[in-house]
Amino acid sequence: MKHPAWIRYLLAISLALNLGVIAALVLRTVPVAPPKVTTPPIVHLPDYLELTPEQRARWQGLEPPFLSDLSANWSDIRRHREALVRHIFAPKPDRAAIDAEQAAIGHLQAAQQQRVIEQLLAERELLDEPQRARLLQLLLARYAKEATEEELLHDK
Repeated sequence: MKHPAWIRYLLAISLALNLGVIAALVLRTVPVAPPKVTTPPIVHLPDYLELTPEQRARWQGLEPPFLSDLSANWSDIRRHREALVRHIFAPKPDRAAIDAEQAAIGHLQAAQQQRVIEQLLAERELLDEPQRARLLQLLLARYAKEATEEELLHDK
């Protein structure tokens, strides 16, 4: 039995519509994994660098003051960044206050960079050449992948 063409088209449209609804229901119930944020794996440097017991003892003497200084510095930077943003978004931005916060942040960042340099030089002195090469490669790999929070915030 032959059906008119319009019935075949209607049947095809109905079938496509039903398949679309089924596909939408299936896709709606399938959990979508959030995008993966690739954070570098945590590396325990003494193990990664294969420090000797003597090197570990010296390393443990270097790390706590450095980490304490770094933490305090980051707290100060964070405090000034918050003040900077508040000044920028104030009803009437005060350019002198904005410039003062920017200068304070710059000073703290320069001090922090100097402290990191001092720490790396101290670590360099206690490492042998293969260990220095491993630390160098690790640092370069990390720096190549880093993005600032501002870059991540404005990333599409």
